[in-house]
Amino acid sequence: MKINEGNIDRVIRVIVGLALLSLLLTDSSYKWFGLLGLPLLLTGAIGFCPGYAIFGMNTCPTDKKT
Repeated sequence: MKINEGNIDRVIRVIVGLALLSLLLTDSSYKWFGLLGLPLLLTGAIGFCPGYAIFGMNTCPTDKKT
């Protein structure tokens, strides 16, 4: 797996992922939407997004220079 996410992309994914996961702690009817934060948190942590790989996208600036 080659890293295909830039630093800004990764930070945004982790923040949004944590925000969505915090919904699991509430008693609202949207509680289970918090599970959508798990893939965002994981892809932000490892720096690889399978969706980006499928569509040939890359936000990592070090790979764009070569």
